[in-house]
Amino acid sequence: MTDAVVDGKLELVKQATKYVKETENVAEKYSAMTVSKNSDMNMNVGELQSAAFTAVPTLKSVKKIQFAEDKQEFQKYPTKAGRRSLSRSISQSSTDSYSSAASYSDSSDDETSPRDKAQANSKGSSDFCVKNVKQAEFGRREIEIAEQDMSALISLRKRAQGEKPLAGAKIVGCTHITAQTAVLIETLVALGAQCRWTACNIYSTQNEVAAALAETGVPVFAWKGESEDDFWWCIDRCVNTEGWQANMILDDGGDLTHWVYKKHPSVFKKAQGIVEESVTGVHRLYQLSKAGKLCVPAMNVNDSVTKQKFDNLYCCRESILDGLKRTTDVMFGGKQVVVCGYGEVGKGCCSALKALGAIVCITEIDPICALQGCMDGFRVVKLNEVIRQMDLVITCTGNKNVVTREQLDRMKNGCIVCNMGHSNTEIDVASLRSPELTWERVRSQVDHVIWPDGKRVVLLAEGRLLNLSCSTVPTFVLSITATTQALALIELFNAPEGRYKQDVYLLPKKMDEYVASLHLSNFDAHLTELSDEQAKYMGLNKNGPFKPNYYRYGEMLAHTHTHLTYSLPVTFLLVSSGIRTSDLSVTSPTLLTTRVPAAGKIALG
Repeated sequence: MTDAVVDGKLELVKQATKYVKETENVAEKYSAMTVSKNSDMNMNVGELQSAAFTAVPTLKSVKKIQFAEDKQEFQKYPTKAGRRSLSRSISQSSTDSYSSAASYSDSSDDETSPRDKAQANSKGSSDFCVKNVKQAEFGRREIEIAEQDMSALISLRKRAQGEKPLAGAKIVGCTHITAQTAVLIETLVALGAQCRWTACNIYSTQNEVAAALAETGVPVFAWKGESEDDFWWCIDRCVNTEGWQANMILDDGGDLTHWVYKKHPSVFKKAQGIVEESVTGVHRLYQLSKAGKLCVPAMNVNDSVTKQKFDNLYCCRESILDGLKRTTDVMFGGKQVVVCGYGEVGKGCCSALKALGAIVCITEIDPICALQGCMDGFRVVKLNEVIRQMDLVITCTGNKNVVTREQLDRMKNGCIVCNMGHSNTEIDVASLRSPELTWERVRSQVDHVIWPDGKRVVLLAEGRLLNLSCSTVPTFVLSITATTQALALIELFNAPEGRYKQDVYLLPKKMDEYVASLHLSNFDAHLTELSDEQAKYMGLNKNGPFKPNYYRYGEMLAHTHTHLTYSLPVTFLLVSSGIRTSDLSVTSPTLLTTRVPAAGKIALG
């Protein structure tokens, strides 16, 4: 090969290389161009390749053009610092999705305490204290949605509002303030009652619902994220008001009853009745009764059939998963979980977690509940035996110090700890507020408690009730409890003097059956009716009650009974549903003993 030929080919190679470099520069400069333009560019390079020697690395040049685009896409992902920032951003946005209401409750930029604000509703009244009364429109929408799934309570409202069975009742209430509770409060008002309300939990209030109630004229003192001082201040504002004195108490947890008993004894002595719906509150009532200090008749709604079997079991079966998912995004499959307590709440939690593939064990003090757990396929253990292996620890006993500081110290890194009982006493949270431990807020209601060696425990809602603090609960189930509460208030308020002594009572079974019957229409359910022959054979009345008072629906309790009849308003409600007055003589349980096991379960009989 002559030198001239070689020189000519070298010159051609140089020109080709120069052209490829120019093409690369163009590609880098216009890497965001359309696919069609990029493909045309690649074709030019391919044509040039055929004209030059195969030794020219044109294929690598094409790869470089594509790699430049890939690299540009790769650099769009955040750096390590950027990922942390993104994680915080995602976590913050997640807090706005706790419920359809939470986006209004949690997004307020106004950090001023409601106690320091001067607010008035559209009618000019300022007898309330909520986060922002201007959120009332949003709260009204929440209430209207809840009403759609609380048809039984609405039915009760329509049937009884003409009679006004609560006319003259002045009810002070301390419950979770949610859309479902608002339906109950407005039902009580429609039945003639005057109501003042506060929250039983510092985290469970839906701010816009509280605003909607305040707008309608109900004095409400509650907002999400109260301090302990705020909590007791709100209770006192409900009770201690000039020209108004409560004669009925509706409580959830016993804090309101305790405050009235301690701070306003004259109000306590003149009250006509107390209705309590939680294990903790019922426990306190039984303690007062045993000590001879309960000077008011009280209804224990917590141990009614409808509360135990529906609110405690079915509600918790669904809401435990909702609360955990919203706060931690945890996947349950294969996780090691221990549930402390296998009562109705524990049964619901275990059932839900097991269905999603979690490996569940339980702790129990009651041999009967423990045996039920074994028969349901759960291993019964002592917490100290398994605490090091657990990914998730759930308490639902109603007791105190179920999870101690020593056990928290032994948990593995990343263990999630939460409470499904009413009170915040089950987890020893106070012991975690010590100098050697660091608290890091991850998102609303989610804290990392960090040990000196770097171990982190994920604590939800600071040990308070998980489902109502961190998520929502099924409206339909709350309708059952709310209807029971309303009937209990009607019964106590209208009962003739002397019918109820200064003691704790359960709702009669006939009333439980009536509450259940009101909810059957939601399922288009049709009850079978006994024939006369069948009723006689079984020794039953055709219209009920269909079970003796000692019958246990799963895990109900035995009681002694005294003979009672219903008050006139309750009789009216039952008769309006087709029950004869001759069928309404029933038995109502009274307290036999007040033995309270260590797990806080009220054992009667």
